[in-house]
Amino acid sequence: MLSYTAPSLLLKDKTILITGAGDGIGKAAALSFARHGATIILLGRTVKKLEQVYDEIVEQGSPEPAIVPLDLLGATPQNYKDMATTIESQFGCLDGLLHNASVLGHIEPFRQISENDFNEVMQINLNSQFYMTQALLPVLGKSASASVLFTSSSVGSRGRAYWGTYSISKFATEGMMQVLADEYEKSTIRFNCINPGATRTSMRAKAFPGEDPNTLKTAQDLMPAYLYLFGSDSQDQNGKTFVAQPK
Repeated sequence: MLSYTAPSLLLKDKTILITGAGDGIGKAAALSFARHGATIILLGRTVKKLEQVYDEIVEQGSPEPAIVPLDLLGATPQNYKDMATTIESQFGCLDGLLHNASVLGHIEPFRQISENDFNEVMQINLNSQFYMTQALLPVLGKSASASVLFTSSSVGSRGRAYWGTYSISKFATEGMMQVLADEYEKSTIRFNCINPGATRTSMRAKAFPGEDPNTLKTAQDLMPAYLYLFGSDSQDQNGKTFVAQPK
Protein backbone atom coordinates (compact mmCIF):
# COMPACT_ATOMS: atom_id res chain seq x y z
CA MET A 1 0.00 0.00 0.00
CA LEU A 2 2.89 2.35 0.61
CA SER A 3 3.79 2.11 -3.07
CA TYR A 4 0.46 3.65 -4.13
CA THR A 5 0.87 6.77 -6.25
CA ALA A 6 -2.05 9.13 -5.78
CA PRO A 7 -3.18 11.43 -8.61
CA SER A 8 -2.51 15.07 -7.74
CA LEU A 9 -6.21 15.91 -7.46
CA LEU A 10 -7.36 12.58 -6.00
CA LEU A 11 -9.47 14.27 -3.31
CA LYS A 12 -10.58 17.39 -5.16
CA ASP A 13 -13.95 18.74 -3.93
CA LYS A 14 -14.04 16.25 -1.03
CA THR A 15 -14.59 17.28 2.59
CA ILE A 16 -12.82 15.09 5.14
CA LEU A 17 -12.89 15.25 8.93
CA ILE A 18 -9.77 14.10 10.78
CA THR A 19 -9.65 13.54 14.53
CA GLY A 20 -6.38 14.09 16.35
CA ALA A 21 -5.36 16.40 13.52
CA GLY A 22 -2.93 18.47 15.58
CA ASP A 23 0.09 16.20 15.31
CA GLY A 24 1.41 12.79 14.30
CA ILE A 25 -0.48 10.80 11.69
CA GLY A 26 -3.49 13.12 11.91
CA LYS A 27 -1.42 16.17 11.00
CA ALA A 28 0.36 14.34 8.19
CA ALA A 29 -2.98 13.16 6.80
CA ALA A 30 -4.46 16.67 6.99
CA LEU A 31 -1.57 18.19 5.04
CA SER A 32 -1.42 15.35 2.52
CA PHE A 33 -5.17 15.21 1.89
CA ALA A 34 -5.28 18.99 1.51
CA ARG A 35 -2.42 18.88 -1.02
CA HIS A 36 -4.53 16.44 -3.02
CA GLY A 37 -7.48 18.82 -3.13
CA ALA A 38 -9.57 18.05 -0.05
CA THR A 39 -11.14 20.53 2.33
CA ILE A 40 -10.12 19.35 5.78
CA ILE A 41 -12.05 19.65 9.04
CA LEU A 42 -9.39 19.61 11.76
CA LEU A 43 -10.67 18.15 15.02
CA GLY A 44 -8.60 18.04 18.18
CA ARG A 45 -8.26 19.09 21.78
CA THR A 46 -5.42 21.63 21.50
CA VAL A 47 -6.43 24.73 19.56
CA LYS A 48 -2.85 25.96 19.15
CA LYS A 49 -1.81 22.77 17.38
CA LEU A 50 -4.88 22.88 15.12
CA GLU A 51 -4.13 26.49 14.23
CA GLN A 52 -0.57 25.56 13.28
CA VAL A 53 -1.85 22.85 10.94
CA TYR A 54 -4.43 25.30 9.58
CA ASP A 55 -1.66 27.79 8.76
CA GLU A 56 0.47 25.13 7.07
CA ILE A 57 -2.45 24.04 4.89
CA VAL A 58 -3.15 27.62 3.82
CA GLU A 59 0.54 28.30 3.19
CA GLN A 60 0.81 25.32 0.85
CA GLY A 61 -2.01 26.74 -1.25
CA SER A 62 -4.61 24.11 -0.39
CA PRO A 63 -8.33 24.72 0.25
CA GLU A 64 -8.96 26.60 3.48
CA PRO A 65 -9.68 24.10 6.29
CA ALA A 66 -12.05 24.36 9.23
CA ILE A 67 -11.24 23.87 12.92
CA VAL A 68 -13.36 21.98 15.46
CA PRO A 69 -11.86 22.18 18.97
CA LEU A 70 -13.25 19.23 20.89
CA ASP A 71 -12.04 17.18 23.84
CA LEU A 72 -13.15 13.62 23.12
CA LEU A 73 -12.93 12.72 26.80
CA GLY A 74 -15.65 15.17 27.81
CA ALA A 75 -17.71 15.39 24.61
CA THR A 76 -21.34 14.28 24.77
CA PRO A 77 -23.57 12.72 22.10
CA GLN A 78 -25.24 16.13 21.73
CA ASN A 79 -21.88 17.72 20.93
CA TYR A 80 -21.50 15.34 18.00
CA LYS A 81 -25.05 15.92 16.82
CA ASP A 82 -24.46 19.67 16.87
CA MET A 83 -21.20 19.19 14.97
CA ALA A 84 -22.97 17.11 12.32
CA THR A 85 -25.61 19.82 11.88
CA THR A 86 -22.91 22.46 11.44
CA ILE A 87 -20.99 20.36 8.91
CA GLU A 88 -24.11 19.74 6.86
CA SER A 89 -25.05 23.41 6.85
CA GLN A 90 -21.56 24.57 5.88
CA PHE A 91 -20.42 21.82 3.51
CA GLY A 92 -23.57 19.98 2.41
CA CYS A 93 -22.08 16.55 2.96
CA LEU A 94 -19.07 14.75 4.40
CA ASP A 95 -16.95 12.60 2.09
CA GLY A 96 -14.53 11.17 4.60
CA LEU A 97 -13.98 10.56 8.30
CA LEU A 98 -10.60 9.51 9.68
CA HIS A 99 -10.83 8.29 13.26
CA ASN A 100 -7.19 8.86 14.15
CA ALA A 101 -7.25 10.16 17.74
CA SER A 102 -6.60 7.67 20.52
CA VAL A 103 -4.72 7.31 23.80
CA LEU A 104 -2.43 4.53 24.97
CA GLY A 105 -3.37 4.33 28.63
CA HIS A 106 -0.98 2.39 30.83
CA ILE A 107 0.93 -0.71 29.83
CA GLU A 108 0.40 -2.85 32.92
CA PRO A 109 -0.89 -6.22 34.16
CA PHE A 110 -4.59 -6.78 33.61
CA ARG A 111 -5.29 -7.06 37.34
CA GLN A 112 -3.83 -3.59 37.92
CA ILE A 113 -6.00 -1.72 35.42
CA SER A 114 -7.94 0.94 37.31
CA GLU A 115 -11.55 1.83 36.64
CA ASN A 116 -10.60 5.42 35.80
CA ASP A 117 -7.91 4.44 33.31
CA PHE A 118 -10.13 1.86 31.65
CA ASN A 119 -13.03 4.29 31.31
CA GLU A 120 -10.83 7.09 29.98
CA VAL A 121 -9.28 4.93 27.25
CA MET A 122 -12.67 3.54 26.26
CA GLN A 123 -14.24 7.00 26.19
CA ILE A 124 -11.59 8.36 23.81
CA ASN A 125 -10.75 5.28 21.74
CA LEU A 126 -14.21 3.74 21.44
CA ASN A 127 -17.20 5.68 22.78
CA SER A 128 -16.29 8.92 21.01
CA GLN A 129 -16.01 7.03 17.72
CA PHE A 130 -19.39 5.43 18.25
CA TYR A 131 -21.18 8.69 19.03
CA MET A 132 -19.38 10.66 16.34
CA THR A 133 -19.97 8.10 13.60
CA GLN A 134 -23.61 7.68 14.58
CA ALA A 135 -24.17 11.44 14.42
CA LEU A 136 -22.35 11.82 11.11
CA LEU A 137 -23.96 8.91 9.22
CA PRO A 138 -26.72 11.10 7.67
CA VAL A 139 -24.13 13.66 6.49
CA LEU A 140 -21.85 10.91 5.13
CA GLY A 141 -24.86 9.46 3.34
CA LYS A 142 -25.23 12.64 1.31
CA SER A 143 -21.85 12.00 -0.33
CA ALA A 144 -21.68 10.15 -3.64
CA SER A 145 -18.86 8.02 -2.16
CA ALA A 146 -17.84 8.36 1.48
CA SER A 147 -14.97 6.61 3.28
CA VAL A 148 -14.82 6.07 7.04
CA LEU A 149 -11.46 4.83 8.29
CA PHE A 150 -10.89 3.63 11.85
CA THR A 151 -7.40 3.21 13.31
CA SER A 152 -6.53 -0.21 14.66
CA SER A 153 -3.33 -1.86 15.85
CA SER A 154 -1.60 -5.21 15.82
CA VAL A 155 -2.93 -5.65 19.38
CA GLY A 156 -6.42 -5.08 18.00
CA SER A 157 -6.32 -8.40 16.16
CA ARG A 158 -4.26 -10.43 18.63
CA GLY A 159 -4.16 -9.62 22.33
CA ARG A 160 -0.82 -8.95 23.98
CA ALA A 161 0.13 -9.21 27.65
CA TYR A 162 0.08 -5.89 29.54
CA TRP A 163 -1.62 -4.00 26.71
CA GLY A 164 -5.07 -4.78 28.12
CA THR A 165 -7.05 -1.54 27.92
CA TYR A 166 -5.60 -0.30 24.64
CA SER A 167 -5.86 -3.76 23.08
CA ILE A 168 -9.50 -4.17 24.14
CA SER A 169 -10.37 -0.74 22.71
CA LYS A 170 -8.86 -1.68 19.35
CA PHE A 171 -10.59 -5.09 19.23
CA ALA A 172 -13.87 -3.23 19.80
CA THR A 173 -12.98 -0.68 17.13
CA GLU A 174 -12.49 -3.43 14.57
CA GLY A 175 -15.79 -4.99 15.59
CA MET A 176 -17.63 -1.68 15.23
CA MET A 177 -16.14 -1.19 11.78
CA GLN A 178 -17.25 -4.66 10.69
CA VAL A 179 -20.81 -4.11 11.95
CA LEU A 180 -21.06 -0.82 10.05
CA ALA A 181 -19.51 -2.26 6.91
CA ASP A 182 -22.05 -5.08 6.88
CA GLU A 183 -25.02 -2.80 7.59
CA TYR A 184 -24.03 -0.29 4.90
CA GLU A 185 -22.70 -2.78 2.35
CA LYS A 186 -25.15 -1.63 -0.31
CA SER A 187 -24.79 2.08 0.45
CA THR A 188 -22.42 4.79 -0.75
CA ILE A 189 -20.44 4.66 2.52
CA ARG A 190 -17.54 2.26 3.03
CA PHE A 191 -15.94 1.40 6.38
CA ASN A 192 -12.44 0.04 6.92
CA CYS A 193 -9.65 -0.05 9.49
CA ILE A 194 -5.98 0.69 9.09
CA ASN A 195 -3.18 -0.62 11.25
CA PRO A 196 -0.40 1.94 10.70
CA GLY A 197 2.26 -0.22 12.34
CA ALA A 198 5.37 1.07 14.10
CA THR A 199 5.51 4.78 13.30
CA ARG A 200 7.59 7.68 14.61
CA THR A 201 4.94 9.28 16.83
CA SER A 202 4.72 10.46 20.43
CA MET A 203 2.45 7.52 21.32
CA ARG A 204 5.02 5.06 19.99
CA ALA A 205 7.77 6.79 21.99
CA LYS A 206 5.66 6.49 25.14
CA ALA A 207 5.05 2.78 24.55
CA PHE A 208 8.66 2.00 23.60
CA PRO A 209 10.86 4.61 25.30
CA GLY A 210 14.10 2.74 24.57
CA GLU A 211 13.46 2.43 20.83
CA ASP A 212 15.50 4.42 18.29
CA PRO A 213 12.85 6.51 16.46
CA ASN A 214 15.12 6.80 13.43
CA THR A 215 14.49 3.11 12.71
CA LEU A 216 10.76 3.79 12.22
CA LYS A 217 8.79 5.12 9.30
CA THR A 218 7.46 8.63 9.67
CA ALA A 219 3.78 9.52 9.50
CA GLN A 220 4.42 11.03 6.08
CA ASP A 221 5.83 7.71 4.85
CA LEU A 222 2.39 6.15 5.47
CA MET A 223 0.36 8.67 3.48
CA PRO A 224 0.13 6.62 0.25
CA ALA A 225 -1.93 4.04 2.15
CA TYR A 226 -4.20 6.68 3.67
CA LEU A 227 -4.68 8.45 0.34
CA TYR A 228 -5.62 5.15 -1.30
CA LEU A 229 -8.30 4.45 1.31
CA PHE A 230 -9.96 7.85 0.84
CA GLY A 231 -9.72 8.03 -2.95
CA SER A 232 -11.78 6.49 -5.72
CA ASP A 233 -9.36 3.58 -6.24
CA SER A 234 -10.57 2.03 -2.96
CA GLN A 235 -14.25 2.55 -3.69
CA ASP A 236 -14.97 -1.19 -3.61
CA GLN A 237 -13.05 -1.87 -0.39
CA ASN A 238 -15.32 -2.38 2.59
CA GLY A 239 -15.13 -4.18 5.93
CA LYS A 240 -11.39 -4.80 5.83
CA THR A 241 -8.43 -4.08 8.06
CA PHE A 242 -5.45 -2.87 6.07
CA VAL A 243 -1.91 -3.25 7.41
CA ALA A 244 0.14 -0.29 6.25
CA GLN A 245 3.44 -1.98 7.02
CA PRO A 246 3.05 -5.73 6.45
CA LYS A 247 5.94 -7.81 7.74
